[in-house]
Amino acid sequence: MKARVFLLIIFLSTPVFIHAQDSGAFEIARVKYRGGGDWYNDPSSLTNLIRYTNNQVPISIKPEYQDVSLGSIEIHNYPFLYLTGHGTITANNSEVQNLRNYLENGGFLYVDDDYGLDEHIRDLMSRVFPDEELIELPFNHPMYNQVFDFENGLPKIHEHDNQAPRGYGLFYQGKLVMFYTFESNLGDGWADPEIHNNPTEKRELALKMGVNILVYALTRI
Repeated sequence: MKARVFLLIIFLSTPVFIHAQDSGAFEIARVKYRGGGDWYNDPSSLTNLIRYTNNQVPISIKPEYQDVSLGSIEIHNYPFLYLTGHGTITANNSEVQNLRNYLENGGFLYVDDDYGLDEHIRDLMSRVFPDEELIELPFNHPMYNQVFDFENGLPKIHEHDNQAPRGYGLFYQGKLVMFYTFESNLGDGWADPEIHNNPTEKRELALKMGVNILVYALTRI
């Protein structure tokens, strides 16, 4: 881990970030979408992940995140978007094009299926990039060892269907622009402990994997 943190310091000392904000600290956002899905669930999750990440690695993320609508031009102000929920996502052509423009221009989308989102996010991304498909990332992908090592891929935080957790990526011109976690429920592990009553060790695994995701997304060249 120490070697990777040293490399991270080198990355952060060079002007390679397309979306770094003027304040010197990264600002990230949660996606509001239409259709009835609860995009707003577990509001403490992202706050806790930001705090944990700022304490673990030499990277500065503003402690407050913003909520931005899928069709708003404001999504282009943030290098990292987080989308979660349990249900339906509805998007018109303008919203689809807005998300595509965002990803083509260096933005990164992380989606955590909180159960029931899978078919809807797959449909959305097939419209955003009709010529690409979600690909399961191998366990040796940098996403799984960016800061903390996950030799067996995603941790399982919350059980639903007795399925193994899976992490999928969507690539544009060879670059990973979207990461999607399924049957893992990382966001549940980030939430305040009394929300889901996850054991401390489960929450720690979820937060460490979250650090990997944030660091990967914010330090891409």
